[in-house]
Amino acid sequence: MFAISLGDDGAELRPLEPWHAGEFLAHMDRGREYIGRFVSMPDRVTDLASATSLLQLYADKAAADTGRFYGIWSDGVLIGGVLFRTFDVTFGTCEVGCWLEESAVGRGLITRAIRVLIDWAVDQRGIHRVEWIAAAGNAPSIKVAERLGMVREGVQRESYPYRGVRHDMEVWSVLAPEWRRQREAGR
Repeated sequence: MFAISLGDDGAELRPLEPWHAGEFLAHMDRGREYIGRFVSMPDRVTDLASATSLLQLYADKAAADTGRFYGIWSDGVLIGGVLFRTFDVTFGTCEVGCWLEESAVGRGLITRAIRVLIDWAVDQRGIHRVEWIAAAGNAPSIKVAERLGMVREGVQRESYPYRGVRHDMEVWSVLAPEWRRQREAGR
């Protein structure tokens, strides 16, 4: 297993796999209310079986090269994560996403972790377009897209029904040449 340091604060990015189901469920239980404001994962992960099932879904996606799931650990505790929700090498596109417990907000962990994912996707896998889709009301997520130098392409009006409300979803992206230029400029 690998771990990638996310800075000098001890946070690490690691694969989040089915054998982490108990730890993942405990993490969802701690962050259920905060994470669940815009992300459906806490509604889907309610017991050990559902935690295992979601992690197995992404293990299968990783095996098929169509998605991946990573956890962010701080001081040995799972506090959030990032993912390739979709990953299509043939078309050169992917969608990245994230979640984080409220106690870990404001440390730049998501921005740093997503940079690791985009660097790998662009440099190692030849991905041309990286997408970020966030609820229009999810200001922290939109700020991450901005910090990553993504371009806001538009809004999918009332496209995401969640907890009885239809949410507008903002579509952001960065293209490989833009990403490389940003990196060369020191981001």
